[in-house]
Amino acid sequence: MRTMPLTPITPRKNQYALRAVFELAKHCGKGPIKISDIADAQSIPLRFLEVILNQLKGSGLIAAKRGFYGGYYLTRSPDRITVANIISFMLGPPKQPLCAACVAKVKCPHGNRCAFSAMWNRVNRAVLQVYNETTIQDLLDNDRQLRSKKRSSSKRPLKTRQGRSL
Repeated sequence: MRTMPLTPITPRKNQYALRAVFELAKHCGKGPIKISDIADAQSIPLRFLEVILNQLKGSGLIAAKRGFYGGYYLTRSPDRITVANIISFMLGPPKQPLCAACVAKVKCPHGNRCAFSAMWNRVNRAVLQVYNETTIQDLLDNDRQLRSKKRSSSKRPLKTRQGRSL
């Protein structure tokens, strides 16, 4: 079976939001982290990150402290934040029902007669399940494992808290 190249299935803005929260989680309990440090560590354009962090403050997942010793920090522990929490907040509520199979997205010309709809709905459910089952702590643990893997030659699959491979 030939492997297909994987492409990101979430917009770059959402990927940056995940990376920003991940970086905040790496510093959890150590006080606020400056936006420039987050941008540098995760290779996120600073102006874009400002918008994303401002938006994420509305989620209640992060907060900001002003002043010389200020910056951003998580309001929950990383094991209580899922990837789904971040992605769903960034996407916001759907404005209209969307067709998972259709390029048109709204007012699908194929209606209920679409041969692709069931497949794309399964893909979407599978992705959502992964997002729901993966916490930021899982990503921190995987990062730690990858860093230690560089020092050792063990090849253990990366896992979520539920024991599923990532």
